[in-house]
Amino acid sequence: MSWVQIGMLWETFSVVRDLPRLHEIASVMIRYGWGDFVRVLGMGSVLERAGRILHWKTRSSEIDQLEPAVRFRMALEELGPTFIKLGQLLSTRMDLLAPAWITELEKLQSHVPAVPFEDIEADVLLLLGKPLDEVFASFEREPFAAASIAQVHRAQLLDGTRVVVKIRRPGLERKVEADLRILQHLARLFEHEYAEARRFQLVGMVSYFRRALLQELDLLTEAHHMTRFQKNFADDPTVRIPKIFWDYTSSGMNVQEELQGILGSRLDEVRAAGLDPVILAERGANIVLKMILVDGYFHADPHPGNVMYLPGNCIGLIDFGMVGRLTEYRRQQLIGLLDALVRNEEADLIQILMDWTGEEEVNEVKLAHDVADLMANYDHLQLKDVRVAALLNDIASLIRDNSLLLPADLTLLFKALITLEGLGQQLNPNFQLSDLMAPFVRDVIMQRYTAEALIKRSRRGLKEAFEVVAGLPRDVAKLMREVRRGRLRIDLDLKRLDSFGQQIDRASNRVTMGILTASLVIGSSIVMTVDGWRFMGFIGFALAFLNSLWVIFSIWRSGS
Repeated sequence: MSWVQIGMLWETFSVVRDLPRLHEIASVMIRYGWGDFVRVLGMGSVLERAGRILHWKTRSSEIDQLEPAVRFRMALEELGPTFIKLGQLLSTRMDLLAPAWITELEKLQSHVPAVPFEDIEADVLLLLGKPLDEVFASFEREPFAAASIAQVHRAQLLDGTRVVVKIRRPGLERKVEADLRILQHLARLFEHEYAEARRFQLVGMVSYFRRALLQELDLLTEAHHMTRFQKNFADDPTVRIPKIFWDYTSSGMNVQEELQGILGSRLDEVRAAGLDPVILAERGANIVLKMILVDGYFHADPHPGNVMYLPGNCIGLIDFGMVGRLTEYRRQQLIGLLDALVRNEEADLIQILMDWTGEEEVNEVKLAHDVADLMANYDHLQLKDVRVAALLNDIASLIRDNSLLLPADLTLLFKALITLEGLGQQLNPNFQLSDLMAPFVRDVIMQRYTAEALIKRSRRGLKEAFEVVAGLPRDVAKLMREVRRGRLRIDLDLKRLDSFGQQIDRASNRVTMGILTASLVIGSSIVMTVDGWRFMGFIGFALAFLNSLWVIFSIWRSGS
């Protein structure tokens, strides 16, 4: 652990309010066998300098016998909401983690003991601005669901409408903010010290996670998500999204309509209620595919606990804390990938993967070989015959093996599609998501070549070309001004230049000490010839001897 790292960490965590939480994180990581990780990041050095002692030998033999992925998952669970959500996000990163780790992180649960209503009643009254009995005819003080971020109570408005009241857990924001600060600092440190870690874009990943988590903490944001989905499906009677009661909704609480139906995890009740599982599977898939391929705005967590089956084979969706967004450009890329796969166009698929990777260096020969192998597995298949989950896992494996990186918005999409196909197959063993995807893909491809789309693309292309040409004189004039002023600058990013500078500094110190030692030897030799000054000559020789020992020791310690 270098002093540069320790200094950086000490400066980073100098805010006293974060030190207790950092100590808690480090202690949990050590207990679950991740002490080396704590050492590498210098967390132990920082805490011990702050007077907080870590117990490095707290692991039990039972924990030692567990697989690393299991120990990692258990540590995240103990660290609380931020790290549970981080683990759930990592479970979508099939491009970074091996399948065994993905499977383990998928087990992370946000279910925690509920907070007694007496402890949050004052906050609820403050958010409502009036007593409970002036808003609700009845209110169940015992929640029927409790998660790491919020808990949910059933209630009834004065007009008889049945609602659910979602209340954020008290004191959560402060702890989450501290966790996010620590994660941001650690990501910066990791990228600064380990060049190979930069390809994973850890700082960007933490920033993306921060935005997603803070949005999920804001229950008002969730309410806005629900309103937008209601508008997108206003003409579809088979979809139900709870109505929001805005008069009682804020960032700390939202009040929404209670859907009356069968939770998606209770499959045994579906047929008993007279519902058709085949129709439910098809309608559910069409809903999510419309969100992704048409609207570009989708429910990012369509697992059985967030789906309800309603009378008339309708689908109800709940819990919109996590949503995904796809730009028009990204949707076109996704369609292009599927189209390239079906048409066996290797070059098109490679180009899309390279676009996703950005500016990172890629072994294009290996990538082309792996894409050819992938294509061979799906050769002569129609889109309706493709298993979507298997395809996405194959693509994620290819990306991982070639050190590519999947864009963050697509990681949520991949996870949502895999979850959706699994849910459909629970309802109907013969369910094929690709059967329903094929018409959407065909329609989107056809829309590319309509007269309106062609005219729109042409206008956009002409506009961009005109802007480039029109701005060229201005850019050239600016460049020439900088040259005349002597302010033209070329930035070079020389990796590890800081380490090189430290090596030069140490070498110059040794040279200086060597010159000083030689000077002492020569000067002492002269002084020894002068009567009455021989004692000073002996002192000079002694100092030269000590200096030479220091130089030899420093060279030996550095291995140079």
